[in-house]
Amino acid sequence: MPQTEKTEKKGVKIMARNREAYHEYFVEEELEAGIELCGTEVKSIRQGALNLKDAWCGVKNGEMLVNQMHISPYEQGNIFNRDPTRPRRLLLHKREILRLYGKVKQEGYALIPLSVYFKGSRVKIDLGLCKGKKLYDKRQAAAERDAKRQIERAMKERY
Repeated sequence: MPQTEKTEKKGVKIMARNREAYHEYFVEEELEAGIELCGTEVKSIRQGALNLKDAWCGVKNGEMLVNQMHISPYEQGNIFNRDPTRPRRLLLHKREILRLYGKVKQEGYALIPLSVYFKGSRVKIDLGLCKGKKLYDKRQAAAERDAKRQIERAMKERY
């Protein structure tokens, strides 16, 4: 069974993925968080008008915020539309926020949104506690992908 069918049966529908994050960072830990949105933003996400490319998370006044996540304005939203790149509050327990804030401040990690999806009727965001890759790490990952691809080709030709 393909992966997309399996996830849709559970009530999870992925709306956007941050593929660049896996290229730029080592993802050490993943966690799920709710996100505070207004109605027109949810409608716009349902249409797929969402971009996570430059998004990052930070703590301000004891609240976890996602910054630079672009949600395009809803066409029929008129006066109810909000700023597309406004900071949006993430819904996490205070203990989780403090733990993540400590890791980001002391150990050089970054909090990067990896994907946004619907779980039932609620919008959820998958956060990654990430550590930056150096250039040689990126080259090594690319070499491993190429080697794996060549092995797959050789196995396919053989059978």
